[in-house]
Amino acid sequence: MATLAAAAARQAATLSRISTPRTPFQAANLVQRRGLAGAADHHGPPRVNVWEDPMSPSKWKEEHFVIVSLSGWGLLIFGGYKLFSGGKDKKEEKVVEATS
Repeated sequence: MATLAAAAARQAATLSRISTPRTPFQAANLVQRRGLAGAADHHGPPRVNVWEDPMSPSKWKEEHFVIVSLSGWGLLIFGGYKLFSGGKDKKEEKVVEATS
């Protein structure tokens, strides 16, 4: 019976330690913070769509710049492959006329 009372006392002490922080620093850790709340605050010039100003890549939105860059590299690699591989080989089939 004494061990049961001692275990209950230990559990109560543990719960009281966990539920109430001892210092204000520990209480500050429990406050929820909005980490990326300032993302809507723009710095620098406003970004535009590619089709609004196609000659100024520095003004493009980041996702548009990535899409255009990857498309350009793809076209460059594919064009180089076609140029150096010689394209398709044309096979000519001879048509044999049937004589009666």
